[in-house]
Parts: sequence; C-alpha cells; structure tokens
Amino acid sequence: MAQDNAACNHASGVTENKGGGGGGGGESNKNASAAKKVEEVKPHAVHEQLPGIQYCIKSTPPWREAMLLGFQHYLLTLGVTVLIPTILVPQMGGGVAEKARVFQTLLFVSGISTLLQSLFGTRLPIVVVGSYTYIIPITSIIQARRYNSYTDSYERFIQTMRAIQGSLIITACFQMAVGFFGFWRNAVRFFSPLSVVPYITFTGLSLYRFGFPMVTKCVEIGLPTLVIFVFISQASSWSFTLAIVVDLFNLSDLILYANHYIGIKKLMYDRYSVLFTVTIAWLFALFLTSCTVYNHKSESTQNNCRTDRAGLVTAAPWVYFPGFFQWGAPTFHAGEALAMIAASFVSFFEYTGTCYAAARYGSATPVPPSVIGRGSGWVGVSALLSGVFGSITGFTASVDNAGLLALTKAGSRRVVQISSGFMIFFSIFGMFNDAVTVMFMSHTTVAALVAFVLDVTLSREDDCARKDIGLQWWERFSLYSADIKNDEFYSLPCRLDKLFPPS
Repeated sequence: MAQDNAACNHASGVTENKGGGGGGGGESNKNASAAKKVEEVKPHAVHEQLPGIQYCIKSTPPWREAMLLGFQHYLLTLGVTVLIPTILVPQMGGGVAEKARVFQTLLFVSGISTLLQSLFGTRLPIVVVGSYTYIIPITSIIQARRYNSYTDSYERFIQTMRAIQGSLIITACFQMAVGFFGFWRNAVRFFSPLSVVPYITFTGLSLYRFGFPMVTKCVEIGLPTLVIFVFISQASSWSFTLAIVVDLFNLSDLILYANHYIGIKKLMYDRYSVLFTVTIAWLFALFLTSCTVYNHKSESTQNNCRTDRAGLVTAAPWVYFPGFFQWGAPTFHAGEALAMIAASFVSFFEYTGTCYAAARYGSATPVPPSVIGRGSGWVGVSALLSGVFGSITGFTASVDNAGLLALTKAGSRRVVQISSGFMIFFSIFGMFNDAVTVMFMSHTTVAALVAFVLDVTLSREDDCARKDIGLQWWERFSLYSADIKNDEFYSLPCRLDKLFPPS
C-alpha cells in the first residue's frame, strides 16, 4: 500500500512573513476604541515539497504496481522514440529495415541513459529520450549538397548517418565540458521562482507543435484517444459517471480482479490511464482496419490510421544488439558540428525545466544548481553514446514522462529504473517478429494463454476460492497414482509402464 505522504514530505517547511506592528501614536492609538484593526496580509504558505504524492523519489511501490508503472513510462517513451526515426530516416534514403534498426538503437541508448541519469546524474525520476531540438540541424545535414551525388539510397543513408555521428560526438564533448566543469551550474543560479514558473510551463508545451499535427493526420482515431485519456485520467472526479459505466457494461468483477492483482485497496483509474488509453485506442484502430474502413482511402490516410502499415514489426530483427559505429566510421564537418552545438543549448534548457518539474512531482526539494550541472554533464554522455552507437539524435529529459509523474502521483526513482529495463530489453529482443506472429495467429493458442494468465492470477488463498475454481476436485487427478481408475484408462500394453513409469 502507498506510504503516507508525511514520509515523503519529511523536509517540507512553511515560510511565513512575520511583519512587525509599529508606528507611533502611543496611548492615543490604544485608547481609540473606534479605530479598526488592519489585518496583516500574509502570503500563501510555501511548501518545499509537493503534498499529495503517494510515492516520493526514495520510496518504492509494491513490485506489481512498480512494474505496471514502469511499463507505462516505457509505453510513453515509445511515442517519442518512434516519431524521430519516422521523420528523419526516409529523408536520409533509408527504408523500413533501417528505420527499425535506428529505432531499436535509439531505444537502447535511451534505456542506458535513463539508468545512468538515475544512478549518477540528478537521481531524479526522469526518462532520457531523443530530443526534437536536433531535428533542424540534422535536417540541414541530410539536405547537404555533397550527399546528392549518391544515387544509391542506402549508400546515401550510410554516409548521412556517419556525418550525424561525427557531429553528435563533437556536441557530446561540448556538453560534457559545460556540465561537468560547472558552466551550466553557474548559469542556473540566476534563476528565480518568477522565471522558473513560465520556464516549466513552456517546457511542457514544447511538444505541442509535434504532437497535435500527428493527431490531426488521423482524426477518427486521434480524437477518440484524447477523449478516452481525459475521461480515464479524470475518473476520480467523475466517480458517479464511472459507476454508471461500470454497471452498464458489467465491469465490476473485472475491476475487482484487477484491484486484487495490483494490490491496492483504492481503485485509481488515473494512475494507469496511459495503459488503458493505449489498449483501447489500439483495439479501436484494429477494429477499423479489420472492417476494411480504410481500404479505399488515400495512401496517406492508410499509413497513418491502419495498424498494419508501420512495418517496424516485420522489419525488426529477432535479436539485435547495437554495435559501436554500426554504420561505419564517423565523419566530421565543422559547420554541421556548430549547428548541432547550438541545438544542444536548447536541449539544456529543456532538460533543466524538466528537472524542476520532476523534482516537484517526486516530492523533492528544488534541484540545486550543482545537481543540475552534474546531470547536464551526463546528458552529454548520452549524446556521446548516441554518436558511438548511431542513434541519429541527441538526448534530453522527457517532458511527457515528467507529466506522467504528476498524473500517477508516483515519483519513485525505482519506477523509472524499471522503465529503463523495459527499454533495454525490448530494444535487444525485437518481439513483434514472424515467430511471434505465427504463434498468435492460432486462436487456440491465444485463448489458452489468456485463460492461463487469468487463472493463475486469481486468488487461491482460501478454501472457498479454491472450491469455486474447482481445484479441490481437479488436484486429485494431477498425479497418476492419486486415482486407481487411471490404470484402467491410461496404462500401456505389454508392461511398458516399467519403461515409461507414470508420475
């Protein structure tokens, strides 16, 4: 069960303005009974830590809940990770296979960077992802004239990727110097609450210009997804409406089952709103695809709305471990490196704003400038890993995942570390390949797996539950010798039971 908020807010304090009453007048003021007392105006209490957080940075949720929360952070990271290769790789001349490799490499480096940041950086519950800020300088590299001479699209992709790697390595050296040598620490010290508030606000809105246009490319799926997410995330405020929905669709047993498995006493729909929304939206998109709604639509609509047009599942290798300089030796160009360094300044600002927000949502004290400087140096390490492995872009802290901390009220560092484990695992083991596809094409296999998972996760603690499941009757047949009738039906001829003894 969630810890009490007082455990997270052990260092919170309240600052009050103690004004002095003063003034002359002496006895004349005391004797003036008709004079009105002027109430002292006090500012709002300032909390060093945000109240209402159920899991702060140092606290750890139960393992089942932590795994679900970590997987939810991983799902949110996928959106950012997929979008960058989708935008850049086709412009470089790469196909679906190259896009899948870049995506897996980017996810791999993101998982390692998140783990390093939580261990040696700011130690805040932030997820390190590829930054959109680098798209402009990378696009300028892609459109450089010297790459127009390559007629083969794959060769053009390789040469462009090598140039991007070289620019990222130079940028990483600059970022590490600025962070570890204290330059960014000295700059952050000039911030005040008056400047930090709009800073964090616009950091959160920075992805709007990328995200919302993507929603409008498939309105019939994007708009319902937004509505579903808002409804589920605000479910605690709409408890009466939600109760009607539960009764209407007879979902009470399902909710009780999920509540028992997660191990919480109070149902918190908003905590897992991303998981619910992604599942419902994808099933809705699959339904529309299966019903041939998009068969006669334009090519652009089919690519954005259908669930079978991404190509990443079939193109991803079964097991893929990104190697050093997998695209070849990096090439260096001074002008391209300078443009990339300029973008790194913007990523520093995004990173700092996200750190302030994550500290607040993790119920920690405001981040000291020295800690931000230390963490920004590790952002440079992430950029270096990106250049070495060839993951196409630099890195920053994810604003989306910081917002998820506020939504779930779980700012635990352990949750983010579990999320990094999911990133590393799914980047190496592609999952969504032909072997998995063949297995899940069998209706019998899918039905058996679903029934097995639901069965083993039911409560079997008391005799009433075991009797309701049928285990008391079923268990006596699990051993061959438990029932004498088994010999009558299943014994082998010619005394072969001695060669194959039943157990």
